[in-house]
Amino acid sequence: MGELAKAMAYLSAGLGVGITVFGVGSGIGRLAAAALEAASRQPEAAGDARTTMIIAAALIEGTALFAIIVCILLAFK
Repeated sequence: MGELAKAMAYLSAGLGVGITVFGVGSGIGRLAAAALEAASRQPEAAGDARTTMIIAAALIEGTALFAIIVCILLAFK
């Protein structure tokens, strides 16, 4: 693999990881905001909202981890 191709692979992996982290951060932020709003509107349902939020955040984090691993593996191909 040429030096330019290697540099472009590293750049692409870095951009892919950056976009993934930005998307995950904004997604979890919106999720937490919605859960806090739900808890403030109906305090008796706060436990259900928290549980749902934690499950959704775990799914988002799992998807992000998969995307980051794919980006890194493609860089070192």
